[in-house]
Amino acid sequence: MGTSTVINVAAVAHRSPFRYPGGKTWLVPYVRKWLASLSPRPTEFAEPFAGGAIVGLSVLFDGLVDRLTLVEKDADVASVWRVILNGKGNALAERILNFQVTPESVKAVLSEKPDTLFDRAFATIVRNRVQRGGILAPGASVMKLGENGRGLLSRWYPETLKKRILDIIEIRKRICFSCADGLKLLQENRQKSKLAWLIDPPYTVAGRRLYVHSVVDHDLIFSLAAQLRGQFLMTYDNVPIVRRMAKRHGFDTQEVAMKNTHHAVMGELLIGKNLDWARD
Repeated sequence: MGTSTVINVAAVAHRSPFRYPGGKTWLVPYVRKWLASLSPRPTEFAEPFAGGAIVGLSVLFDGLVDRLTLVEKDADVASVWRVILNGKGNALAERILNFQVTPESVKAVLSEKPDTLFDRAFATIVRNRVQRGGILAPGASVMKLGENGRGLLSRWYPETLKKRILDIIEIRKRICFSCADGLKLLQENRQKSKLAWLIDPPYTVAGRRLYVHSVVDHDLIFSLAAQLRGQFLMTYDNVPIVRRMAKRHGFDTQEVAMKNTHHAVMGELLIGKNLDWARD
């Protein structure tokens, strides 16, 4: 899977209830191949910057690891994971299924301050589905025309969302989630040798904030990655400053291509200890 192989995200099963800017659906086939190349087999998979957690969910559903650890600092995103994993996922799925999307109903949900964690989770799902690109950062606007002129309904698939949530509930005992700083997870678990890491930190694209917490210490991330006893795979923009950081720490790099939902081919950079498997 080198740069000549283009991953079409439409061909990859979607497991997450989120649509995420900078989402990593395209990465799933690469991570499957990466995990298959590791010996001994890792028993745990961790995403310190989980977001929609599409990769972690995929490898857990595929049986490639036994446990999944997710950390997300964004309290809104975290509210969804906490509700799904802590016993109220069924009620969230039903509320999504029964919600009638209209300009008035969406405005009411997005303008109210949630009283409970459950209400916050529901409002987050609505916002994620009706705002342009799924962007949750302040200032993001609501879709107008959407796809094929469907407006707010363009990305509102209640039956699909319900199924994804119920599927996650079935394996929730194998998932550990916390709303915290992903850097702390890396620091506290540096010595775990049977843990495989996907390190996919948020970044700023063309000056636009796509995430609520978009500023992270990238130098520290690279330094911590160099201390990990377990295997890791990082994904970043393919830009000179990132390549220099990887070279400074002795990491291997591989440019990869993916085709987004608009069929545009885009390049990103994989970073790890040994990426020979990605060049086959």
